[in-house]
Amino acid sequence: MAQNAVETTRVLVVSRETALLSALWSIGDSHSWQLENVGSGWEAMERVQSDISPHVLVLDLARGDGDSLHILRWLRRLRPELPVFVLCYAEDANAQKEAARLGAEAVVVRPFDQGQLEYVLRKHLEAPSRQIDFASDHIEAVGDEGSFVSISPVMQKLRAQAELLAQADVPVLILGEGGTGKGTIARLIHNLSVRSGFSFQAVNCAALPSNLLEMELFGRSNSSAPGAEICRISPGKLEAANKGALLLEEITEMSPDLQSKLLRVVQEKQFVRPGEPRAIQADVRIFATSSANLDQALAERRMREDLYYRLSAFTMHVPPLRQRKEETNILLQFSMHKLAHYYGLPAREFTPNVLQACANYAWPGNLAELKSFVKRYLFAGEQELWTGTLGASLRIDRNGIPSFATTAEAWGRSGENSGFNPEPKSLKSLIQSVRTETEKNAIAVALGKTRWNRKAAARLLKVSYRTLLYKIDEYNMRSADASSLRDENVAAVHAWGTHTEDNRPRKALRDIRGLSPSKRDGVS
Repeated sequence: MAQNAVETTRVLVVSRETALLSALWSIGDSHSWQLENVGSGWEAMERVQSDISPHVLVLDLARGDGDSLHILRWLRRLRPELPVFVLCYAEDANAQKEAARLGAEAVVVRPFDQGQLEYVLRKHLEAPSRQIDFASDHIEAVGDEGSFVSISPVMQKLRAQAELLAQADVPVLILGEGGTGKGTIARLIHNLSVRSGFSFQAVNCAALPSNLLEMELFGRSNSSAPGAEICRISPGKLEAANKGALLLEEITEMSPDLQSKLLRVVQEKQFVRPGEPRAIQADVRIFATSSANLDQALAERRMREDLYYRLSAFTMHVPPLRQRKEETNILLQFSMHKLAHYYGLPAREFTPNVLQACANYAWPGNLAELKSFVKRYLFAGEQELWTGTLGASLRIDRNGIPSFATTAEAWGRSGENSGFNPEPKSLKSLIQSVRTETEKNAIAVALGKTRWNRKAAARLLKVSYRTLLYKIDEYNMRSADASSLRDENVAAVHAWGTHTEDNRPRKALRDIRGLSPSKRDGVS
């Protein structure tokens, strides 16, 4: 991690050993590093959260001390990009394994001399940095999790349009291919507007049948139900978004009857809830998105003309990712940073060949596909390039030379590395293939880390032991040397099953198994 010329590398050392501190001070002076010492993990946590946080942390574990690793577990969630070097004794094998599992940059085992310690620190601190500075005017947070990236000229122009539309309190129609970030644009406009202090609600019109979509939008009342003694009202999204904004994704999938009711909301700023006689005021700004051909939708009467004209007074077109390829690299890096932070894992670096291959890829699924690829790459590494549609399209040979294949070639060919059948597969079978491969990889990683202790692996994955056994049998997974590891089961269960973690491993496995599309577009 190289530091720039004007900023001194700050190293925080967690240790009480005088000899070690003396050696580190000598190393730091010779390389102009700024060293600071604290005596406990709690002090280190406070220093990391301060305004002047360290660039590097050296954690010295006393003999038999495994409890101090709680700071590493905590840092993986709060500061996954912070390099942590762990110093421990040779007899503390469990601490070594746990430190490596939790993402320590390096584990240095005692006894070691000053030269060895200096070599390890220099190797990591003075390596050329491949990290991207995300503190940029071209990357801004949108909502709780989303981000808007405007590196390319076309996206900078879109950002300027959003800023202008934020000043006009009118509906906006946002068009573009699936996964381009249309929902993120709507949230950006809302954040820049005077309504930003009020709620932003979103509904996917394609995800719900007409009757449920109506209740989701307008709410419901049971006062008209036979025998109802108490009137129970369930407010809808329109009321929740009062004085704020409502995003209607895939507006052409809304039924004509509901479109007529929505037209009244746009025109009169009011609606009538089913089961109630009185009109309800709705001071809501409407955003609508669509990835469909609107001319065709109008011709087929899937979109009411009067509603279309009301919504399309201001229309924005979001370009696909293939038209802003200069953003591919930073989107990959930024998505990796965000996902690694979310799952509490160390970020995985993209190799130059992977970056080149991704730059050549057309990304038909746009940002949504890119995010799914980064998530699989985070868990599976470069082997992800040999599975899924991306691997079929990239034509990466065993020497790591990437080349581009057309979408038709990618979905139809059966090269030796693609893993695809000669006949094109259905979307359902492709999704199932990705689910299966990713789930199998996650199980293999857990079994490898626990040295095939299946009970410990089940605890790591937060699934039942019976479920894990079923999956191992389903994927015909076998350990070559499982019999030689029986004596280590108890220690592995203790090391992997007793530490306190949050529920993110469960969330990770659920996401791996589901790989469900994001409820909204954009990078998150």
